[in-house]
Amino acid sequence: MYLLKALVSGKNVNEGEEVHTSVVRTGFVSSKFVSGALLGFSVGNGFTCKPRWVFNEMPQLGLVSWTLMIRAYVCLTLLGEELELLRTMRGVSVMLGMVAVATVVSACDLLGDLGFAKTMHCFIEKSEIEVDAIVSCILINTYGECGSLDDAYRFFWKTAMKNVVVWNTMIHQSLEHNNLELGKQPFDWMPKRDVASWNSMIQGFTNVGQYEEALALFHDMEILVFRPNTLTLSSTLSNCASHGALEAGA
Repeated sequence: MYLLKALVSGKNVNEGEEVHTSVVRTGFVSSKFVSGALLGFSVGNGFTCKPRWVFNEMPQLGLVSWTLMIRAYVCLTLLGEELELLRTMRGVSVMLGMVAVATVVSACDLLGDLGFAKTMHCFIEKSEIEVDAIVSCILINTYGECGSLDDAYRFFWKTAMKNVVVWNTMIHQSLEHNNLELGKQPFDWMPKRDVASWNSMIQGFTNVGQYEEALALFHDMEILVFRPNTLTLSSTLSNCASHGALEAGA
């Protein structure tokens, strides 16, 4: 077991294969600890069929085992198998953990597949899983990167988990799509801003040529005792140069 764990992150695939064969031949695969290590080894080295074989042979399936198998399908971009595994998981009343949810949603972000993202989002809602801030950010980013800012916006206002990072993610996606008005709404409504919030909006105004608004926002930032960082000053000075307001940048 310890040998397999040591081989997971290394490049000794041949040695790991020998250990794998020996474990199966001697019947130790029936041990939940050994089979767990085998599954980790198979997933870690990108094998296609072996993870599912080991998974099916495991005497006890814990949340870690389910999550590892989901991760294997994500790494191999076997989306249909992943979805079927999630349904099986729900059918046997195994609650999907946040690590598994983040893994699944990250696959949507990585692949840029809007249809699959919506399927996973629907699955999460039907399973009554309360997503955390990390998953919320990934979903907003995924919808945005897939070109569906409306879906990102609907999810953003619907989700209960809104820390400053989630608010900033919605602002960023809005501005990435040059939708300044949509980005301004969460900025105006967010209960607590940080420097990243101000930087995003200042850069957003600058990008669309609204230099006076960007400078006004910078002055508001100073009045509210937010300490500008290098990115803030860079955006503002660039703004001043573009607007010809050299005295403001002095």
